[in-house]
Amino acid sequence: MSVLNIIKHKGSRIVSVRPEATVAQAVAVLHEKRIGAVLVRDVRGALVGILSERDVVRGIVRYGAAVLEKPIRALMTANIVSCTPRDDVKHVMEVMTMRRVRHLPVTEAGTLKGIISIGDVVKHRLDMAQLEVNVLRDYARGH
Repeated sequence: MSVLNIIKHKGSRIVSVRPEATVAQAVAVLHEKRIGAVLVRDVRGALVGILSERDVVRGIVRYGAAVLEKPIRALMTANIVSCTPRDDVKHVMEVMTMRRVRHLPVTEAGTLKGIISIGDVVKHRLDMAQLEVNVLRDYARGH
């Protein structure tokens, strides 16, 4: 199964902020949208980073409450790990585990197609496992 299956199921909604926005503004977006990370895009829409809850916590440790007034670019992860819609879900799980990231932007030919989280990946794997169980159960009942 590919990342495209996850994107088709969850949708390709992209939530993003600008690097010059404040961390307080990004935290408000995270809270409002009930997400764990937000993509950071420049004025042209190019992906320049990602800001996660984990980045915010690190910022609190480093700057204290003043972190909320810092620009997002001060905390965001600029070295972005991404995947493509064609990537295999098992491969993506390995990348997330090895790189210790919980969110991956999905890009194709330089175009942002969506974002997936470790929760999306796990849900997809559980859904596939349940489907297999149901098929085997139906097969066993029929024979």
